[in-house]
Amino acid sequence: MGKVYLVGAGPGDPGLLTVKGKTLLAHADVVIYDALVGSPILDLIPPTAERIYAGKQRGAHTLPQEQVTALLIEKAQTRAVVVRLKGGDPFIFGRGGEEMLALVQAGIPVEVVPGVTAGIAASAYAGIPLTHREFSSSVAFVTGHEAAGKYRPRVNWRALAGAVETLVIYMGIHNLGHIAAELLAGGKAPDTPVALIRWGTTPEQEVHLLRLDSLVVQPPPVLPPAIVVVGAVVTLANFLPALRPLDPLPAGSS
Repeated sequence: MGKVYLVGAGPGDPGLLTVKGKTLLAHADVVIYDALVGSPILDLIPPTAERIYAGKQRGAHTLPQEQVTALLIEKAQTRAVVVRLKGGDPFIFGRGGEEMLALVQAGIPVEVVPGVTAGIAASAYAGIPLTHREFSSSVAFVTGHEAAGKYRPRVNWRALAGAVETLVIYMGIHNLGHIAAELLAGGKAPDTPVALIRWGTTPEQEVHLLRLDSLVVQPPPVLPPAIVVVGAVVTLANFLPALRPLDPLPAGSS
């Protein structure tokens, strides 16, 4: 019996991969990886390891979630080190909790290796602190794309509008007009600053600064993948320097 490691690959910059995650990749027998894991991190996988792409994008899933879970169980029964490599952090909108529960129920040893989540890293690279003594004492991470077929959405945007000073929205670009309208209906000021951060922490990073009310009348100027930050802290992007991603790490570096 092998062991499955749910490893967070971080948001894109290879320098944000944890030391533990990098070590596990170097010893992996099988790596099952997601769509947003970039080539600099995939280059750290040894050539002897089996690579399996299991990426999911809107409307296009290479493997359904049930098949991914079954594959993890199957590989763990024949291989020693199975790495499930997920963008960002496995337990922040990454379905890592579902996979871990299924593996535990199947009697498969499993361990989670946290990663740097995109909401924190992309914001930082854009020069946006999610909390600040003068602007925000609270922050919430919210999905803008809930599970299909849900009878009633769990995210109450109107309630969040008055409850949290900074909102970080994952997978929200396609629903952003509706989300913005709900936040305005909940009391958010029309001129609330919004940042759209596409391909955060990578050399392709784009940062677009807008007002909340503008998103109701016109579509957002970016396509996924993107993180949305709503709140007064976004104004600091005009004053704080943006960060640069590191160059790709050599495969044998420590």
